[in-house]
Order: sequence, then structure tokens, then C-alpha cells
Amino acid sequence: MSRRPTVVVPVYNALDDLDACLASLDRTLPAASPVLLADDASTDPRIEPLARGWCERSALAARYLRRESNLGFPGNCNAAFADTGDADVVLLNSDTVTTPGWLEQIARCAASDPRIATITPWSNNAEICSFPRFCEDNPVPEHPDAVAEAAAGLHPAQYPELPTAVGFCMFLRRAALDQLGGFDAATFGQGYGEENDFCLRAAAMGWRNVLCETAYVVHRGGASFGPLGLAPNGDNLARLLARWPDYNERVARFIMADPLRTLRGRLQERIEALARSGPQRDLFG
Repeated sequence: MSRRPTVVVPVYNALDDLDACLASLDRTLPAASPVLLADDASTDPRIEPLARGWCERSALAARYLRRESNLGFPGNCNAAFADTGDADVVLLNSDTVTTPGWLEQIARCAASDPRIATITPWSNNAEICSFPRFCEDNPVPEHPDAVAEAAAGLHPAQYPELPTAVGFCMFLRRAALDQLGGFDAATFGQGYGEENDFCLRAAAMGWRNVLCETAYVVHRGGASFGPLGLAPNGDNLARLLARWPDYNERVARFIMADPLRTLRGRLQERIEALARSGPQRDLFG
């Protein structure tokens, strides 16, 4: 398998969520895994010492970079893409909690097909990649690691096609970034819609956007855009639809067909089988 992707955590305030995210990376990534904390000029003065202190203590190959001024989410991500050389990357929101084996599963998915541009894992709160209830903000499971263990056993993996990645945890292949040019910061400003636009551009050029059904990452939700008062609607959605008039139709067709239904059922069955065979119960309590 090729070298590990660099995990990029875009940071903007949200101290407690960031602290929990970094602790989960320490717990779930192999030593010396590359991690970049990309701070988009956080206004909370506690962020920098927390991030720098973690980088110094962590066994991971972790770096912290702070922007001199706020670039907005797409601009911050593009700068991070430039800061990571020629590596593939995984954009990981600071309001996530990772589980054992998550990055290895995503890397295995990426290695399965060089035309995969983006990869999204399952999560409790990931729109079309939500589990157990599709397109819902499910509660954080009581035992996320058990859900991840069950997901890792979904073999042979299918890596089904998605109309778009979901940005809470999003693998991006460097070759696709090089060809497509990263996110469109000029159009999408402070953020929202840039990952959808990237995925649509990728698909138009013959790349694939897929689900890694063998990986699971918790997404608390709300922290990444909440401090900026942004919501998934309004001007940026209008800009996305101006460029891709059939976007809503594509997503609606996917939701109506629900091609992930069978995979969600298989995952639920594996969770229940693991619960019967071990001490853990009520995994979604």
C-alpha cells in the first residue's frame, strides 16, 4: 500500500470539539502518521496553545499552521493542500471523533481504484452516509468503536458510488486535486458547497466519489460552521445550483433509490451479532 494520506484538520475555534478530535487521532492513528492542523485565524486565544501543545506531545507526525488572516473554509483547505506537498489528504472536521482502523480502511478503499477522487465513511451525522437512519442526524452511538469493528467486517467491500462526498471526513486523491485545482474559494467564500462542487467537477472528468462502507467516524456536527453563522442554504447553494442546475435532482434520485439500504442492513446485522457475542449492548443508546 502506498504511503498514508495526510490528515488535515481545518481549525476555527470550537476548543472542546478540537480537543476531543485530537485525542481520538492519538488513539486511532499509527505512530508517525502525518497530521496537519490548519488554523484559519481562530479568534479564541486558547486554540493555538492547545494545538501546539498537542503537536509537541503526540506520537504522530503532527504540525500546526496558523493563517495570518481568515481565509474562509475553502481557502484554508486549499492552503492546506499546498502545505501537504504531493500527498493524498483526508479533510477531517474538528467536530469529529475517529475510531480504530478508520484511516487504514479509507486508504485501502483508495488503493482499490486509481479513479477514486473522494471517499466518505459512514457516520452518525453524514446526510447520505448517515447510519443507522439515512439522511438523519443520528445520536452519537454509545460504543462507536463497536460500530467501526462491525463496519470493518463488511467484506468484500463494494465502495458504492455517491453523488457527492460529505465534507465532515473526506479523502481527496492528490492526482484529482492536481487536475481539478482544489476548492473554488472565489465562488464559495467562507464555505458550504465547495466540496459538492469539487465532486461534481471530478465526476465530470471521469473520477469517482465513493462510500467506504468499512470505515466509521463520529460527527458531532455544528461546530465547524456554527461560529461563522453559516448554514447549508442561501447564497452558496444558489451559486452551486447556478453551476450545476441538476444537482438537487441528482441527490433526490439517489435518496429515492437509496442504494445504500442493503449495506446499512448488513452493518446493522453485524452490530447485533457482535452485541450478542460480547458484553456490549445498546450500541445506539
